[in-house]
Amino acid sequence: MLQTIHLHLPSPLPLQTLHISPQSTISDLPIPFTNDSNVYLRTTSSILSPSTSISSLQHNENTNHPINIHVCARLLGGKGGFGSQLRAAGGRMSTGKATNMDSCRDLSGRRLGTIKEAQRQAELLESAPALRAKLQAEEKSKLEALERKLGISQPDSPEEGEGSGSKRKVDDVNLEELAAKKYKFEDNKFLEESREINESVRNAVSKAMLLKKKKKSSTATIPATTASTAKSDPKGKAKVDELTKKEKEKLSMPPPALTNVA
Repeated sequence: MLQTIHLHLPSPLPLQTLHISPQSTISDLPIPFTNDSNVYLRTTSSILSPSTSISSLQHNENTNHPINIHVCARLLGGKGGFGSQLRAAGGRMSTGKATNMDSCRDLSGRRLGTIKEAQRQAELLESAPALRAKLQAEEKSKLEALERKLGISQPDSPEEGEGSGSKRKVDDVNLEELAAKKYKFEDNKFLEESREINESVRNAVSKAMLLKKKKKSSTATIPATTASTAKSDPKGKAKVDELTKKEKEKLSMPPPALTNVA
């Protein structure tokens, strides 16, 4: 009894149906590329070798069931770089992990963030005297530099004060004399900038005053012209009155409110 084999060829080739003895092997199939190294045959579960028998591929319960064999082409070579892709993916996964454990709790129920904050406060309290001493030393050095600039120097020790005749003590300095001493201010850049600012302010104020005078003169000429036209033309008196009323309304209207543009 012959075994029915459905041979699935690569697209677009059609399906072929073969009838062959169960005792034959894959190499006995009447297809030209059975022993070709660029082509291999497989079923849905495994790859077939040329020495595989047809009987080993039959269905256990129904031997008359057709056997489906797929003809596949081999792909020479490969893309490569798969290891580098795995390493890159592993690096992205490791960077995505959360490293902040402050919200976690220890065995006693306290949060780790609270414990870290308490330790930081204790370290600050321990280092507070050193910080105060450092600030005092900086202030002292600034004061000594200022005293040297003013010609005042306070000796650090009595021996240093006796040996140095050029230095003066703070008690020996006449403060009124220092206050009466005049110092020349020689910042030319600051003086030029202040002079330019003053001139620009004066110019802006004068321009504003001139504009205000021009507006007053223009508003004063409008009633005079309307009065003269009313005397010369009695018929147009109503029109003149209407024009003067409109001008008065314009002058009495408040300026529009400015809105802050975000």
